[in-house]
Amino acid sequence: MSAEDRARWDDRYVQRAPATAAQVVLPAAFAPYAGTFPTTGHALDLACGRGQVAIWLARRGLAVTGYDISPVAIEQARELAVSCEVGEHCRFEVVDLDAGLPAGPAADVIVCHKFRDARLDQHVLNRLAPGGLLAISALSEVGAAAGPFRIKAGELEGAFSTLEVIGAGAADGEAWLLARR
Repeated sequence: MSAEDRARWDDRYVQRAPATAAQVVLPAAFAPYAGTFPTTGHALDLACGRGQVAIWLARRGLAVTGYDISPVAIEQARELAVSCEVGEHCRFEVVDLDAGLPAGPAADVIVCHKFRDARLDQHVLNRLAPGGLLAISALSEVGAAAGPFRIKAGELEGAFSTLEVIGAGAADGEAWLLARR
């Protein structure tokens, strides 16, 4: 990612108030499946932003690693984890995912909320533990105009066709997939 892109994301997070404990929720698409998420193991949150999903997972009992390009977002995520009393269960790192997915242990849960880079698909599959859960959502052309970061209908299901689909949908410019390895 370019320095300008990183600065743009930093500016975006600086202009927003930091997330609060009340905002630590599972994204709406996955909320009906909350009970499907494990309560032990390791989770990976890609493009974690201010850390709300990672912290939700930590509250469930998982050890969570969150990656984001923005140092501002990562600092906000760390502060939120401490204020939610799960700081010891969360590790947040500034990572440029354009350079690939950092090496690490297999993950029992991988979350990619409103982020998808097709170049990472195989890496995500390789990191997902047997029986592991993938929760991914991305901007979609379904219910919205086409754009450079919008995926086509059925793209997530096709990219992760080796997984067992638990739920999937696309509407109002967002597509999502919940699937198990």
